[in-house]
Amino acid sequence: MTIKEAVLKTLKDNKKCMNHKEVCDYIIKNNLAKFETKTPDATVSATLGDFIRKDDNRVKRIKSDNGSYLYYLSNYENELNFKNEESSFKDIKYKERDLHPLFVTYLKSINIISKTIYHEESKRNSNQKWIHPDVVGVEFIKLKSKIGSKFLKTIDKNKFFNLYSFELKKEIKTDYELKEAYFQAVSNSSWANYAFLVSFELNDNLLDELQRLNQSFGIGFILLKANPYESKLLFNAKYRELDFKTIDRLCDENKGFREFIELIDKYLDAEDKYLNGVKKEFEEKCDNILNNEDYIFYCKDKNIPLEE
Repeated sequence: MTIKEAVLKTLKDNKKCMNHKEVCDYIIKNNLAKFETKTPDATVSATLGDFIRKDDNRVKRIKSDNGSYLYYLSNYENELNFKNEESSFKDIKYKERDLHPLFVTYLKSINIISKTIYHEESKRNSNQKWIHPDVVGVEFIKLKSKIGSKFLKTIDKNKFFNLYSFELKKEIKTDYELKEAYFQAVSNSSWANYAFLVSFELNDNLLDELQRLNQSFGIGFILLKANPYESKLLFNAKYRELDFKTIDRLCDENKGFREFIELIDKYLDAEDKYLNGVKKEFEEKCDNILNNEDYIFYCKDKNIPLEE
């Protein structure tokens, strides 16, 4: 039985409104279908969404009080005794932060470990606008000689890693939006070795201006794709020395940023035989990445448009 068939049977057997997790649990419990991914609930969510997107009237949905969707078979609509208040799928918007798992997956593919910085967790007494980046990242520089690594670390730690700052946007369509986003990135990235503006959608007519800004201010640009491995580095960032005074200030402002810097320090201080374990701990405390083709199910679940 296919996943789609299993979904239909589940809704038929239960004759009630169900969210995607309830549908998934029923399929697994009754062994109706086999899942090829580690995230079966995301697969079921995407499958249910396909019924709505493709106007397959066998399945309908309503919005629950908490904002999530409940699905049911249209054959049972009269028995369930309610009006279908389904809103158009096209009106459902993904959030900017929904892009983070895609972006951190891209960063991991180029050996950058990253963490989302939650602005709402920062101290409320800060009067400075645009002080925090959306995502911070670190790239550790590998050394061939273990003895040399241990010796050189005691001399100058900051030569063995690069710090990154990223400002992430859903879309940049106008010159005004570009200037605002770009100078937001300039403002909140002065502390990092490399700084980037990232956008999921970009008006191609802005490329010349983006190049001019890149040459003048050194902020790079990454075009994020739904398939994170196809994301494009359009303009590289210029290298800058770390601003430790600003880093210290950000550590005081935001707990998440401080924890990220502390993890870097722990990694650099670790003996060679413990490096793998420390790195694993580091990655577990940073953002989770999407494995294999899980991005497809994730995008469908969050209504992030996939390229044809």
